[in-house]
Amino acid sequence: MMSRTYQATGINLQGMAFGEADRLLTILTAEYGLIRAIAPGARKYKSSLRGRSELFVVNNLLIVAGKSLDKVVQAETIESYPKLSQNLAKLTVSQYLCELVLAIALSEQPQRELYELICSHLARIEVLDENEYILPYLCQAIFHFLIIAGLVPQVHNCLLTGKALIGNNCLGFSFEAGGIIDLAALTETINPPKIDSKLTQQELQLLQCLGKTDFPPEENLTSELAWINLDRLLRRYTQYHLGKTFRSSALVEGLSPLEF
Repeated sequence: MMSRTYQATGINLQGMAFGEADRLLTILTAEYGLIRAIAPGARKYKSSLRGRSELFVVNNLLIVAGKSLDKVVQAETIESYPKLSQNLAKLTVSQYLCELVLAIALSEQPQRELYELICSHLARIEVLDENEYILPYLCQAIFHFLIIAGLVPQVHNCLLTGKALIGNNCLGFSFEAGGIIDLAALTETINPPKIDSKLTQQELQLLQCLGKTDFPPEENLTSELAWINLDRLLRRYTQYHLGKTFRSSALVEGLSPLEF
């Protein structure tokens, strides 16, 4: 159990007005997972907590534990990602990732791996050139979070036969089964799983790159239609397994190709 006053390092994932001048923050901390805390007076113009309570800001925090809500009494900013809010696509994608993290993060236990992962992906998205295609970075971020959540789909072997999928042009993706299926194997299967989407060989190869820490070869970043399909597939798969919808998902869907 945390002592009445404790220190933590965390990133602001969500914030809302609270009372006359406060903000209610949802923070992912490395040490304690998700916490909800009041930032007193943070909406006042001259408050020292005003900028430190903004979305995507990382702070070293001194917090007083309360019966229902904790209270931030001191915050020292160690990182922020200001360029995320200066570009609609970057902002929308980053908000979606924050919603995803909120859905998979745990409270009252360390979440350092998840904390470091969201920070690293936001940092990578922030420095993208204005004309750089953002969907591959969103797809890889979603895939990495699915790994941490224990929900990563099987993308290397058919879920029904166990055989490798390279060279197979008859592929389907099943949310229920949790990955890719050789469609030819469905006719030999009793009670086959529902196929939610068909995949091209190019889309398969891109999916198989997403689990890596580095990024797919540069030539793969120009396959816009494939990335649009994979983005939709991964967001639908995530929604299916987490059992909830994300407000920012519709905003990602609504971005025009020019904004990517």
